[in-house]
Amino acid sequence: MTGTGDAYQHGVVGDGYPAAAGWVVTAHGELDQDTLTPLEEALLSAADGYPLVVLDAGAITFGDSSFLNLLLRLHHLTALRIAAPGEQLRRLFAVTGADTVLSLHESVEDALGT
Repeated sequence: MTGTGDAYQHGVVGDGYPAAAGWVVTAHGELDQDTLTPLEEALLSAADGYPLVVLDAGAITFGDSSFLNLLLRLHHLTALRIAAPGEQLRRLFAVTGADTVLSLHESVEDALGT
């Protein structure tokens, strides 16, 4: 994948990297309609190139409905797995019922099946 390393060093998206049969995207901080674009670009780019996309959500401190909407849309485009979601995200997923749709995992390694 070209461009995912440097282009997303700023803002809410960290490094992306290949792992197993997929691509891992790391994100951090608060994700809402004002900060979501870099993550959306990174996830869509990963979905175009890999059959499995793992979102390392361990450092995400907040996600709103626009973040949830992005995950649900991406879920329909690729095999999306969410690794290490914190308490706020777990509550968001549980309250909305998204935890019955999205694939949640304790760690990146667990999400990758390694």
